Amino acid sequence: MDEQAPKRMKLIRRTAEQRQAAEAQRLAPMMRALKAIHSSASPYTMSPEDLDRQRRGQELLGRLAAPTAGMSWEPFSIGSLPAAWARPLQGYNHHRAILYCHGGGYTSGNLGYSRILAAKLAHVTGYPVLSFEYRLAPEHPFPAALEDALKAWDYLMYLGYGARDVTLAGDSAGGNLALVLTHRLKAGGRRLPARLILMSPWTDMTASGKSYQEKAELDPMLTLDYIQAVRAAYAGDQDPASPDLSPLFGDFTAFPPTLIQVGSHEILLSDSVRLRDRMLQAGVPCRLEVWSELWHVFQMFPSRRATEAMEGIGRFLLAQL
Repeated sequence: MDEQAPKRMKLIRRTAEQRQAAEAQRLAPMMRALKAIHSSASPYTMSPEDLDRQRRGQELLGRLAAPTAGMSWEPFSIGSLPAAWARPLQGYNHHRAILYCHGGGYTSGNLGYSRILAAKLAHVTGYPVLSFEYRLAPEHPFPAALEDALKAWDYLMYLGYGARDVTLAGDSAGGNLALVLTHRLKAGGRRLPARLILMSPWTDMTASGKSYQEKAELDPMLTLDYIQAVRAAYAGDQDPASPDLSPLFGDFTAFPPTLIQVGSHEILLSDSVRLRDRMLQAGVPCRLEVWSELWHVFQMFPSRRATEAMEGIGRFLLAQL
């Protein structure tokens, strides 16, 4: 019997805990910045002043945090819609693309904010990534964002991409938008994207999942007050259970293969679990990854586990070829 084994295991655990603590300390300033501009416990953040602060903060965060090595960032316009391509500088796939929908509760987010995850997606896939700056609530409530998403989709079709060549990706409210866009394409009898990549998607605007209460004390990013505030700004007097707002309640028959990533410490956990269940019931190949002790859209952070999650997205897309 190896008498030293328990001591070695204890040392390994202690080293892992120290490494995690060091990473948490390193990420603390970015966590505070993201929390300040991505969410708030107060429902009064819909004031013009607060929204302007959030939006400017997100633009600055994107400039500071986006990985730029080996990447090009090419802003342009699709008519009146601001957009940008993130492309690897060498060896990218000219025949496939990702259409990326940014998060921000439909009330904030912009091209600068999109740049972080767009660049990461381009890096791990070798695909060019198209981001677009959809109109925001409360100035432009539903269906403005959906109309802009359809415009971005149609632009890719105009360029010569087929639906089978395009992966649709989104985080948070962008995950909501990606799902609603897919529902809308299906309802119109159009071809659907080849795959869906959803990071902490907001799928249920009725907030009926258990995690909204069970994870309230654990979630360092989102609160139910924030969810209700941005829902009111975007949905207005529309029925929040409508699949145009809560895509969880739509028909997923014939949806494309889907990867969902979510943190175990977020109030939107139920949105992902229930989405996985409904997709599997509809016969959709769907993989759900619940990342232990992580938070809302953790992939945005410059951390080891965020890198691992992004690399998993790359492997998922390669496996679907």
